[in-house]
Amino acid sequence: MSAPAPALPLTETIRVRVGFSLTFEVPFPTPMLFVVEPTERPGQHILESRRFISSPESVSHLHRYTDAHGNIVWRLLAKPGTLSIGQDLMVEVPGTPDVQLPELPKTAIEDLPDDTLRFLLPSRYVDSDLVANEAWERFGHIQGGWAQVQAISDHLYNSCIYSVGSNSSTTAQQAYASGKAVCRDFAHMGVAFCRALNIPARYVCGYLGDIGVPPDGVPMDFHAWFQAYLDGEWRNFDARHNKPRIGRILIATGRDAADVAFTTSFGAARLAQMTVWADQVPLDETLPQEWMGEAWE
Repeated sequence: MSAPAPALPLTETIRVRVGFSLTFEVPFPTPMLFVVEPTERPGQHILESRRFISSPESVSHLHRYTDAHGNIVWRLLAKPGTLSIGQDLMVEVPGTPDVQLPELPKTAIEDLPDDTLRFLLPSRYVDSDLVANEAWERFGHIQGGWAQVQAISDHLYNSCIYSVGSNSSTTAQQAYASGKAVCRDFAHMGVAFCRALNIPARYVCGYLGDIGVPPDGVPMDFHAWFQAYLDGEWRNFDARHNKPRIGRILIATGRDAADVAFTTSFGAARLAQMTVWADQVPLDETLPQEWMGEAWE
């Protein structure tokens, strides 16, 4: 086994190459959706982006649209056979850890913007009503919005171990009761406790490579965290790692994982292979000339 490449220096901004490749075996024509494409956001600048597919003949009805949460969705009809699809991007992000603002206050419900109110309600995987009593008992006495949310993150990190044990139907309350969680569950639990305390919170999916930290040995995958609405902005919290991280790249946000599943198949498409990458690269690096399939726009 070769030695890992030396870490690159961290600067005011860094360049991160992110992307994925998914291969499916499709027995019959199957409509599919993908929520996988990062967009321009404050602190997140897309320098290069390539979308690729195994061949134009493997799909029809291929196009992109914007959903009700502002996320980019890929939509297609996969034809019988093997379908490979993916994206490769260069993204510029801050070279500093997540911002910490412990003095931020909690906003009264009557002062919240109208479009945040839906993020106070229970949703498919966020059964915030079932954790409400414990939320107020544990965290109701804490003053300040940031302080409350950070206390939630601390508690989840210390009371749940990172372990596979959930499945695609596991809710926040079920994961919390089991004491086992993956990043999806940590995000759902964080959202649930925030909503129970009348703090708008939403689920986030994206990329988070091992930048500025030792590799943790877990195979690279898409990552999930949560955001709480505090002092007029959505703020990042990550109960899975529970410490400020560098290189976070947001793909999509929603009420819970049902809104931002990286793929949804209306049929029997089987995921045969999945590769995800998120690596810091030199500031002058560009995407390689070779492609992993046919380009599509």
